[in-house]
Amino acid sequence: MAPSSIPSLVPHGRTARRLEWRFLPVHVRRLVEQRCGSPVVEAISQGGGFTPAFASVLVCADGSRHFVKAASVQAQRAFAGSYRAEARTLAALPDGVPAPALRWVHEDDEWVALGLEHVEARTPGRPWDTADLARCVDALEQVAGALTPPPGRLLSGSGPAALADDLAAAPGYWEVPRVAAVAFPLLAERREQAARLAAGFGAATAGSTLVHTEVRDDNLLLASDGRTLVCDWAWPALGAAWVDTVLLMIGPRGDGLDVDEALAGARVTRDVRPSDVDALLALVTGMFLHSATMPVPTTSPHVREAQRWQAEVCWSWLCERRGWR
Repeated sequence: MAPSSIPSLVPHGRTARRLEWRFLPVHVRRLVEQRCGSPVVEAISQGGGFTPAFASVLVCADGSRHFVKAASVQAQRAFAGSYRAEARTLAALPDGVPAPALRWVHEDDEWVALGLEHVEARTPGRPWDTADLARCVDALEQVAGALTPPPGRLLSGSGPAALADDLAAAPGYWEVPRVAAVAFPLLAERREQAARLAAGFGAATAGSTLVHTEVRDDNLLLASDGRTLVCDWAWPALGAAWVDTVLLMIGPRGDGLDVDEALAGARVTRDVRPSDVDALLALVTGMFLHSATMPVPTTSPHVREAQRWQAEVCWSWLCERRGWR
């Protein structure tokens, strides 16, 4: 039987409060137009996601369309850094990875900007349906196949860290007092067991696949030409091939789909030990709980509510999988 959906106040597709084209400095707009090859006549800001940096579809005088991202190094340092990281990853991805193509990159001491392939597409519908979920599962299987192991150019230089190293501090979030105060059913009774599960996530998720780590509906594009593209490659890490597929299931699970049935049918997840999936779920539950209790940033007014909803979804799912009643 499919689980009940969990109500959400998050306005999907309208969560971002972004820098808009008209507020970019004149020299940045000129640079972008030069890279696009034509003056910009319309800019369509993208409402999905939770970052304040510039991300718009630009329509040019010659009829061409471009997807452009930009962030100020001084005013938006963290987001400028993530755009740099995304550009490096996209430039190194092999052809078999279904991701938007990187067209150009500009970096200087003041701004980071990147131009990507514009794709006529939509994000998965909310609430999720089984057809959209199947398309996304297939895309992640393509990603896992193409990035196990990742090509050497993705590992050169500093390269991506192992997931266990990137998230080494995350199991400790279960020990934060404010997490214990969250009023989810069974949280007080099962917190120590969840913490023990989370502590084992490193061994559970170890692997030689480059995983995206932020797979959710606003980072997926269902293109009109039949492709399903995985976007926003800012935080990849080395881990098990199944990690992204399990993370994908958080939204559909919250929207009432039977995602355990989907995991059992997917090639990349059907043979994974249940306890390993549970360790990942325990880890991300603690991470979402920790983040959800922090102050709401003025640049992203919906991010804490989204994190709290994901925490509730993951906790409900974990309790059901573990038989905690």
